[in-house]
Amino acid sequence: MKIEVLEKNDNLLRIVVRDADVPLMNALRRIALAEVPCMAIEEVVMIENSSILQDEIVAHRLGLTPLKTDLDTYNLPEECQCQSEFGCPQCRVTLTLDAEAKEGTRTVYSGEIISENPEIIPVSDKVPILKLAKGQKLKLEAYARLGKGKTHAKWQPVSMCAYKYYPKITVPEEKCAECAKCVDTCPKKVLSFKDEKVDVRDLLACNLCMDCVEACPQKPSPLKIEWEKNAFIMSIESTGVLPPERILKEATKTLGKQLNEFEEILKAEQQ
Repeated sequence: MKIEVLEKNDNLLRIVVRDADVPLMNALRRIALAEVPCMAIEEVVMIENSSILQDEIVAHRLGLTPLKTDLDTYNLPEECQCQSEFGCPQCRVTLTLDAEAKEGTRTVYSGEIISENPEIIPVSDKVPILKLAKGQKLKLEAYARLGKGKTHAKWQPVSMCAYKYYPKITVPEEKCAECAKCVDTCPKKVLSFKDEKVDVRDLLACNLCMDCVEACPQKPSPLKIEWEKNAFIMSIESTGVLPPERILKEATKTLGKQLNEFEEILKAEQQ
């Protein structure tokens, strides 16, 4: 299997994967969504809440606030040696929030959450939690743990994880004045039209919708949209809790572990 990086930044990874198949790509996609752990607030202890929002709504909003994650330091609760429902420093992080509206109505943001570990903090300090009117107060203690997306969406480390076939476009060699219709139909502006000839402007933007082929006045169309069966473009967009390349590494590691467990089960059944 060959991998080529097309685009990479703090939250997005776009790669070309060759010599792979659909089952492998779909397994990596599903594991990234459901099996790669990240940190999120699981429990909230309300000390004081005089806002108009119920405790449960505030706790829900806190749970959906993405937190930066350290997979090397913390354990999953079910794998931690403490085996305690309350957790320990190896599987739990304590966060506090103490906000009050003294002069007038104000918004409480995620940046006001204080963590005992400066590495486990909200991804953004601009996430609104709630509004407080003059004299209202919110004081709480929250506990964050590692979890998986299959349990709750707040533990999904990705906001988007998808793949598509690598497109292959064959344009007509001869000039054709009517080809402008095909070019204008393309929603992704993949094709360009110059001197009565069609050219591919952005191959990787093609989503294989076939709209350009259907719009062609000639039947059959000399414009062909195909794909490479063993080549894919995969995009991973992180919520910011983990770098996208770390998410992909953890997904491949989890897939290998699951395959080993499956192999051991088969061997045990055969014996």
